[in-house]
Amino acid sequence: MNVIGVDYAADKKNTNDQTTHRQINRIDGVYPSVALLTPLSTPILAIMIGAVSLTLAPERFRQIRGRTLLTILVVQTGMPLFAFAIARMLALSPALTAGFVVLGAVTPELVTPTMTELSGGDTALATVVLVLVGLGTLVLVPGVVTLFLSASIAVDPVLIVEQLLLAVVIPMTLAVGARYRWPDRIGKYDEIYLSVSGLMVILIIGIVAAANASLVRDGGAVLLLVAVGAVVLNSTGYAAGWLISRNFARGERIAATLSIGMRDFAVAAALLVGAGFPTAATLPAVVFGIVEMVTSAGLAKWFSRSA
Repeated sequence: MNVIGVDYAADKKNTNDQTTHRQINRIDGVYPSVALLTPLSTPILAIMIGAVSLTLAPERFRQIRGRTLLTILVVQTGMPLFAFAIARMLALSPALTAGFVVLGAVTPELVTPTMTELSGGDTALATVVLVLVGLGTLVLVPGVVTLFLSASIAVDPVLIVEQLLLAVVIPMTLAVGARYRWPDRIGKYDEIYLSVSGLMVILIIGIVAAANASLVRDGGAVLLLVAVGAVVLNSTGYAAGWLISRNFARGERIAATLSIGMRDFAVAAALLVGAGFPTAATLPAVVFGIVEMVTSAGLAKWFSRSA
């Protein structure tokens, strides 16, 4: 009877193992189909940036107080340092550290002006910060990557600049210029631009999720540490924005908080892929995106209720 019991248990275990392997194989069979889009990450990002930038009305730029804008930009510049410090405190690998540094250095989330408007904040200020930081990434991203990471990971600043030019700066400049030149004609299709941008975000996240499928599945403690780092970076950004804007008008304070706390995880992920960083470097962007979507929605709801 014991032999039969042992045999039955062994057969059941083998059956479970085979079922698990079949499930994993089915998952792996789906992910590679998305991963085939990896070489297209740069044009996908360019379409995303260009589409959402078509919604940015340049006339808003004249409504901003210079001192307020400068304060936010200075704190924005410090976000890569916060991200690097968080990664070091968590003893993350060079690849994951690179992911956090780039995440801290990229633009605020492209929907920050929209979230600011929903929160009752200064949408014009959030828009200007987004555009100026987007242009500034051409210097900031390769600079901080070289400063913080060159000793631990292969870094090609020229390739990073090339990716930023092609995927961020040029599409954003052309789109804002087109909106300025033909405001009525371009403005009629704002909802379409946002839909196109949203689709591109889904594609980018699908690409990096496919690349990190095994790491997510087997990550364990590493995945938990990345999640902790994402929560701390997101919270630090919100707190920094709220504290440095204590003397701002309420609308400006909301814009500062969201602009500094929200990082564009899709831009970071696509840039890391396009610039040839290790696959694992995109994991912080994926996890941060999940964290940010929850916290930003909660903040927007709180701000709107406390108006």
